[in-house]
Amino acid sequence: MSQGLLLICVASTWYMVGLIWLIQVVHYPLFELIPPDAFLTYHAAHLRRISLVVVVPMLLELLTALMLAVRPPAGVPHWVAWLGAGLVLLVWGLTFALQTPQHGLLAQGYATSTIRALVAGNWWRTFAWTMHGGIGLAMLVMVWQRP
Repeated sequence: MSQGLLLICVASTWYMVGLIWLIQVVHYPLFELIPPDAFLTYHAAHLRRISLVVVVPMLLELLTALMLAVRPPAGVPHWVAWLGAGLVLLVWGLTFALQTPQHGLLAQGYATSTIRALVAGNWWRTFAWTMHGGIGLAMLVMVWQRP
């Protein structure tokens, strides 16, 4: 059972790794190019649509990472699984502490400084998600190399 959880966790994590890099390198920086008079409509649509593609994978990643931390697959040290879960919790914490308030400000109107802060702060989530992806792959290797 824990091997199946690991596969779900790794799949949802790598889905989010790809998505966060796209958001970080392409999508968020392009916010600055939206005309200020169209920004509120654009940003509201962004918030509605992004939820469709992030809510389920983020929840799957969180739940499976926590379950793996409590009961890792054979061959995976507990500390590795807990490190992975810690990175997921860091992503969630950063999301609610940094990105959510910045999106709240942007929902009130275009602000170059807020867009730049959003991009700068999102690097922490990008790196944390990427590190969790690496840990997930390492865990798969540990499981598959186990005699």
